[in-house]
Amino acid sequence: MNGLMNMASAVGPLAAGWGVHSVWMRRRLSVARHDPLSGLWTRDAFEHRAARLLARHPHVVVVLVDLDGFKALNDSHGHAAGDAAIRATARSLAAALAPYRAAVVGRLGGDEFAAAVVLPYPIASSWLLRGVHDEITAPFRHDGRRLTVGASIGGALSSAVPAGAGRELPALLRLADEAMYMAKRGGGGCQTAAFTSRHTTTAGRRTGRPGTHTTPRGEAS
Repeated sequence: MNGLMNMASAVGPLAAGWGVHSVWMRRRLSVARHDPLSGLWTRDAFEHRAARLLARHPHVVVVLVDLDGFKALNDSHGHAAGDAAIRATARSLAAALAPYRAAVVGRLGGDEFAAAVVLPYPIASSWLLRGVHDEITAPFRHDGRRLTVGASIGGALSSAVPAGAGRELPALLRLADEAMYMAKRGGGGCQTAAFTSRHTTTAGRRTGRPGTHTTPRGEAS
């Protein structure tokens, strides 16, 4: 009996130590998966969770958001104002998507954001995009001033494309990217993707976007 008690007293601190370590590791992983400025999921974490939503629900809209006038805001008011715009955009996305059943939101980098949102029925996608645009372009306060940014937004609805690879996340992101580009060419606002691709793509993004180019054979380089 004394032997069992001695063993328990020895194992107890070790188990407690592993428990603390496990909690610490989970917290570190959670921090690594969240963008430190916006608090949103990072690209990899977003893509993992968005793919799960697409696998489980029939109507999911994939949304890409690119801020308009962000560089001018940085140049005019400083990088702190740009950081405030990123945080305000994250809050706006959370507010716009709060009424929906399930949503995943991430910051892809710079002033580009993405979301995957489960819809009750397909027609809700246009309402969602307008709501996101209205929230993001509303004024926010920084250093005692009211500032604004514009937004170009593209959306691709999973149930609006043929079944198969076209409903997987990379394909829907490409369609949303094309729709966002069309919105930007029109001066901002929101645009829903059509069924077929209007632009060539390189490494999963529309050819011609910063950071994408092709070799003479048309391969990504």
